[in-house]
Amino acid sequence: MIKLFIDGASAGNPGPSGAGIFIVRPGEDSEHHVLPLETMTNHEAEFAALREALRICVEREWTGVSIHTDSQLVDEAVEKQHTRHPLYRPLLGEVLELFEQCSLCFVKWIPSTRNRTADRLSKEAVRMNNSSF
Repeated sequence: MIKLFIDGASAGNPGPSGAGIFIVRPGEDSEHHVLPLETMTNHEAEFAALREALRICVEREWTGVSIHTDSQLVDEAVEKQHTRHPLYRPLLGEVLELFEQCSLCFVKWIPSTRNRTADRLSKEAVRMNNSSF
């Protein structure tokens, strides 16, 4: 099974943001993706990280993918396919549309201590937008 570890970060709330994606595929070298994002809140960056991870899955036509996030908000919103916060609805909508294109793809919450690589990558992406972070 392919494992993607994702994280979003923001320098300010809102502020310059970034997404980090760490991909582990059995028998392959791991991949690191550092994706600067526009100005957004930290929670929006978490949703954007998931969106970008799903875009990779769709583009590569991967099946059997486990996406790991330390954001309980994102995990619960995907599980319920709903968020009450209007700021997150457009991003959740994009995420759910991408999920429809993925076969055997799911999100799993993990503690932040198990998501350090994606966290480091997301902060690196923020630094690409904002040298003061």
